[in-house]
Amino acid sequence: MKPALPPPADGWPAIAELVPHAAPMCLLDTVLAIGPDWIRTGLAIRKDGPFCNDGRVGAWVGIEYMAQSAAALAGWEARQQGAAVRPGFLVGARRYLIHQPWFHCGEVLRIEAVRESGTGDGGLALLHGRIEAADGRLLAESTLSVFQPDRPETGLTS
Repeated sequence: MKPALPPPADGWPAIAELVPHAAPMCLLDTVLAIGPDWIRTGLAIRKDGPFCNDGRVGAWVGIEYMAQSAAALAGWEARQQGAAVRPGFLVGARRYLIHQPWFHCGEVLRIEAVRESGTGDGGLALLHGRIEAADGRLLAESTLSVFQPDRPETGLTS
C-alpha cells in the first residue's frame, strides 16, 4: 500500500516541473508549500524507490532530499520570473545531523529548505535543510551549499 502524503496546496506545480531530474532520480513526490526564500516538499518512502534496501533508506540520502528541495525552490523562483528551470549543483553539506539512521518504508517525510544567504551574482547560496516525520519529529538537518551557474553546460556564471 502506498503511504499517503498530504495533498499539495492549490496552485503549486508538480515537482517534476521544478526539479531538473528525470525519474527515477527525482526523489521528491510533491510540493507542500512555498514562501519567500523557503519551500516544503514531501515524499513517501517506498519499497520500490531508489536507494531502498531491506525496507529502508539510509539517512545519508537525506542530503539529496534536501538538495532536491533546494532545487525545487530555485525552479519555482525561475518560473516566477518567466525563466527556464536550470540545473544546479550541491557543493557541500555542513553539520549533517541525523536523529535516526534509516528512513523506513511507509514513512512520510516533510523536507524544508530555507535560504540563509546567496543566489546573487555568482550563483552560490546557503540553505538550511530539515527533514521531519509526518508527526513533526526532526529526523535530520544540515546547511547546504549549492551552486547554480548561468551556463550549466560550462559551469560558468555570466
